[in-house]
This record gives sequence, C-alpha cells and structure tokens, in this order.
Amino acid sequence: MSEAKPATILVIDDDTEVRYSLGRVLSSRNYQVLEAASGEQGVALVKKGPAPDLIFLDVRMGGMSGLEALQHIRSANPKQLVILMTAFGTAQTAIEAMKFGAFDYIMKPFDPAKVLALAENALKAHADMRSAGDYKSTINADDYREGIVGVSPVMQEVFKIIGQVTASDVTVMITGESGTGKELVARSIWKHSHRAKGNFIAVNCAAIPDNLIESELFGHEKGSYTGATNQRIGKFELCDRGTIFLDEIGDMALATQTKILRVLQQGEIQRVGGTETLKVDVRIIAATNKDLEAMVKAKTFREDLYYRLNVVRIKMPPLRDRRDDIPQLVDFCLHNLVKQKKARVAKVSPEAMSVLARYDWPGNVRELENLIYRSAVIAQGDTILLKDLPQEVRDVAGVIAAHVSTNPPVVSSPANKEESVSGEALASLTSALAPLTIAHALDFLHTELSLVAEPIMERLEREMIVRAFKAHEGNLARTADRLGMTRATLRKRVEELGLQQG
Repeated sequence: MSEAKPATILVIDDDTEVRYSLGRVLSSRNYQVLEAASGEQGVALVKKGPAPDLIFLDVRMGGMSGLEALQHIRSANPKQLVILMTAFGTAQTAIEAMKFGAFDYIMKPFDPAKVLALAENALKAHADMRSAGDYKSTINADDYREGIVGVSPVMQEVFKIIGQVTASDVTVMITGESGTGKELVARSIWKHSHRAKGNFIAVNCAAIPDNLIESELFGHEKGSYTGATNQRIGKFELCDRGTIFLDEIGDMALATQTKILRVLQQGEIQRVGGTETLKVDVRIIAATNKDLEAMVKAKTFREDLYYRLNVVRIKMPPLRDRRDDIPQLVDFCLHNLVKQKKARVAKVSPEAMSVLARYDWPGNVRELENLIYRSAVIAQGDTILLKDLPQEVRDVAGVIAAHVSTNPPVVSSPANKEESVSGEALASLTSALAPLTIAHALDFLHTELSLVAEPIMERLEREMIVRAFKAHEGNLARTADRLGMTRATLRKRVEELGLQQG
C-alpha cells in the first residue's frame, strides 16, 4: 500500500525568521512546507495552484496586509483554510479575521505544541470537507416547495392523513410537542384544499391577552371599549372562504371557546360591541401541545368544543422519534439558507451529521433549524464540521465512541477476518450509525474511527440495507431515499440478499 501524500502547508510572512522557525516546527510532523515572503506572493501562489491544504498567514506585512490577502485567497478558493498569525491580539483583529473567513488565528510568539495542534485540527477539518464533497441531497424540488419533508414511516402516515382531509372541510386537530411543525401541516392542508385561493391566517392563541383575543378573532365596533377608535375586521371575517389556524388553542379562555363553538355550529360571528350577526364560511384547523382530554376532565376546556375540533386528529411525532428524517431536514434548512442568501454552506461532514442524528432535539424541528443557521454562520468554507456545532450537541459524539469501545469491531486475526468481527459489536455500531446514509456511515468509519477492514464495511452495509428495508416495509423507493442509494443499485443489492419487496 502506497503511503499517503504529506499535507502541504503554505507560510506567508515577510519575516524570514518567522518563516524559518514555523517551517521547522511544521516539518517535524513531515508536513510539506512552502513559503511566501509577501501577501502578493502568497496570493499568486494560491491562484496558480495547486492549492495548499492549509495556510499560515501573517496579519501585518509590508504591502498587502494579511486581511487583504485573506480576502483575495478566499475569493479565489472559498474552501481554503487559513490560520492568521498576529502579535497584536486585539478584538478588532479577531473579529475581522473571522469575518473574512479565517479558520482560526494564533498569537506570536508561537508555542510549537499549539501550532501543531492547530495545524492538526485544521487539516482534519480539510479532510472532513473533502469527505462531504460528493454528498447529494435526497430532497427533490417538490419537497422544497411543499415546505414539509420526511421519509420516516411516522411522517409518511402524516402525509397520508393530510391527503385524506384536503378534499373536505372537516375540522382537524393537530397535536404534538412545540416545534414539531404543526403550522406547516395546517398550511399543507390549506394549500391542497379547494380553499387554497382563500386566505390562510394563523393565530397564536397563547400570545394574545384574553381581553384582546375576541377582538382579534371577531373584530370590534367603533367605541365598543376604551381605545376602540375605529371599526376593526376580525380574522374570521378576513378568512371567509379560507382557512384559519388556531394554534395553542388549549390556552384559549372559556368565554372565547364558547364563541368558537358558535362559529363551528352555526357559521356565525358578532363583532365585539356589535349587534349584527355575520355569516362566515371558514375552515378551522386547531393545534395544541397540551393534553386536552385532561383539560376537559378538569373543566378548563369545553367538552363540546373538544369534540367539534377533534373530528380528525393528526399527531406530529417529536424529532427524536423520526431520526431517519434528520439528514433530509438538514438538507432542507441548508437549501433555504442558501436560497435566502443567509449562508453559503451547502453540506455537513459525516461526523457532524452522525452527531446531529443522535441528538435528542428537545426543541424538535424548530431547534434543528436554529442550530443549522447558527452553525452555517460559524462554519468556515462550505461544510458544517463537528467543531461548528454547539457544545451540548457535540457532547453526543461520545455516544458513538461508547458503542465502538464497548465491543470494538476490530479484526484480531488477518487470516480469519470475517469470523473475528463481533456480531454484537456490529449490531451496536449499526444502531449508532442507523440515521445516516450508507455513504455517510462508511465515510464516518473510515475518517473518524479508522475502520477500513473490508469485512466490517461489507457487513455493515448489508445490515443497514436489511434494517432500512424492513423499516420501510419493503418499499424500494423509500428505502433508496433513506440510504442515499439509487433504486437500481438498491434493487440489485436486495436481490443479492434475497429480500422480498413489499
């Protein structure tokens, strides 16, 4: 087996002694060190190519400054990793360095151990970016337009119910934890219904004070109360022939619940302070994260309203119960960030994706969206790495390490590799990597755990295919999407494994 090519590191500094001393430190780890005596010379070398794996760049130089050189370098190669060097550790320097895309910065004089540690971390990040380079999204254009994604069995059931209720005006109750996407489901029902040309208005009942919610929903007449200087049209009137989404309806006062019941039963409203009865044709979709059945027993929610709202119930699963969907949700978030020009990050490293898939997500999809936005802003280059994730999420990385260390699937005898792989360890490792696509899982094993033995890779791939195929009840298309494989490749593997298609 040929030896791996040593990493190439370019040192850009107008101080000969700095270039010499830094070159000696880096060469001690067998890195190939190149030198440039000015910002202009360094930029020219990068543009000429081939691009170095890493650059150490001084901030203060005669002629082109380090920050100017950094901008030119990142413009020529957005993926280029650059570590700035400075003897002046000001807040301005740190802020500007990260603003223009530096991987990190280091203070002069150098501590050789810190230089090597920083170089190692940067080169690991470089390898992670390359390992994510051939990743392709499994989301198609229709999913992006729909605004709601998922390949897990529980989400497929949600989609089925959405399709079943769109043809009628049946009242729908959507339940689930906060952040699970209840409003997205409501919008999807409206979008595919015959009311799609009418308005869709979402009202958060928990965010409006009790003394104002009736005015918000039903409107008010001029002079009906102090401050009512004009007539106001309520949400129900604005939604005539459309759909109103009453979010967090469990927080609605009993008096208002009575008026909602009247709308459902008679299709009538009265503005606050008014005497005229108005007819409205509105479909109501409600949602809550509370236990309405318990509230009915406690007499804090009207039983008759509960039964009128709960004609069809859609229960949104928490994200921890639909981990298969996490890679797609991440893709969806990144796609939207790029589309909105809020970030240019388009990929996630296998290591980071594995950690995202193992995290429990107490804030559900809303937390995932916020985390991806935060990580994309912090990330250097076009890939979110493990280091870009918040600490509480990175702590999950130990879960996979624990799976491997408990029963490490190592080969103890080169002459008998297949039998030396622990079946229990393989099952444990497969469970740990289950949320990933096969490509991501194999990349993770190779780059992060240094597991490269072919028997392990082959058995892991077989186990992942069998598990996913069973989880999706033999559906070839959904299994292929889940594993990140083409249908033709999966069909061939299914036939080889003797699996029966559903």
